[in-house]
Amino acid sequence: MVSSTRTSSRVMIIASPNQSASWDANVLLLLILAIPVLGIAVAFALLGAWVILPFAGLELLALGAALYRVNCRQQYRHVITVSDDAVCIDKGYRTPQEHWQLARDHSGLTVTAQRHPWDGPLLCVHDQHASVTLGEFLNREDSLQLLELLRQEIRVRAYSESVLREF
Repeated sequence: MVSSTRTSSRVMIIASPNQSASWDANVLLLLILAIPVLGIAVAFALLGAWVILPFAGLELLALGAALYRVNCRQQYRHVITVSDDAVCIDKGYRTPQEHWQLARDHSGLTVTAQRHPWDGPLLCVHDQHASVTLGEFLNREDSLQLLELLRQEIRVRAYSESVLREF
């Protein structure tokens, strides 16, 4: 998902993975699945097969851990702020864990062709000192949207021929 906010002095572009379900929806799913699993486990335990209870609990614990991990991974963000004199890029989950500040006059956008028709182009912002890959988690439509937003602000300095023909 790509969104942008424009003010008079800067543009802020936020790229984030598509999130199919919120954490509340995942908890609701876990509760809905827990009812029959625990109901069957208790029924078997009452019939004497008590050994099934820990396995049912482990199954729900594993599902909950997987849902939590996926939800945490969906919180990853790339925040690109383009002002008159700088391009700032922050990457992180809840707070920026990586930060780059590139001079806008010397920065450029590199566009590399997609490997598969379903993939989007690989985007990279660079200057003389650093090179930062952007939006590697985006789907094709979101990558193309990010490319268009970045093209409005940063000059394309390197590209592959197949990307040039496609755009």
